[in-house]
Amino acid sequence: MMATLSRLRKQLYELYHGGSPTAARFGYSYIVADLAIIAFFIAAPLFSERPWFLAVDYFIAAVLAVDLVARALAARKLGAFARNPFTWIDFFVLLTLLLPQYLFNLAFLRVLRLWTLANSDIFWRTFRTGQHDDTYAQDIARAAMTLVTFVFVMTGFVYAGFLGHPGLGSYIDALYFTVSTLTTTGYGDVLLPGAWGKVLSIVTMLAGVTLFFRLGQALLKPRKVRFPCPTCGLIRHDPDAVHCKACGTLLCIPNDAE
Repeated sequence: MMATLSRLRKQLYELYHGGSPTAARFGYSYIVADLAIIAFFIAAPLFSERPWFLAVDYFIAAVLAVDLVARALAARKLGAFARNPFTWIDFFVLLTLLLPQYLFNLAFLRVLRLWTLANSDIFWRTFRTGQHDDTYAQDIARAAMTLVTFVFVMTGFVYAGFLGHPGLGSYIDALYFTVSTLTTTGYGDVLLPGAWGKVLSIVTMLAGVTLFFRLGQALLKPRKVRFPCPTCGLIRHDPDAVHCKACGTLLCIPNDAE
């Protein structure tokens, strides 16, 4: 039994953390499936009254449960995996799928799965194109996915907490309010009532400015690659750097030039 479990853990580790062609194919399949699930989470309020909705909900719960168990088995240190905040987020997402009748008003937090995907090892390992990490592409993707996650989490919060108030009759209205507030456009045709509505609007505007600034910063800053200097440990360097700018050590950064 222990030998079988050990082999299973080794195989799962290779799939989730390995660099073989099989692991790469698994990674692409994993990401496509995850993005499809996230798309379902985003569109869920539009289909929540359909008769097939709960069946899809429970099917996704089964898929995420298998993934969570597989990742736990693939982890080198189970304690570290259990303490990881991304694990707790995925576990909470699973609870909202298993107990929709009790956690329905918190279902909008399922979109946080996009944020955990953006920070997962399998995502960046799968799309890694060279022998080093392209921090420029990673920073842009992380900033963009964080912004998208925030937009739909806030949309879900507005939809769950203020549906039925004047101007907020549907999920699209909640999305419209979030985007117009986040961009500080503020047409004024949709307003959240009361003090809590004003507080939420302020938080949305401040967070929106911050996230847009972060995305713009990621787009405009010079391109760097992740290649630790063997002497001083400086991680980020220019793609064509010959010497470390901190200590002058000769670098041999791999590149894809023919």
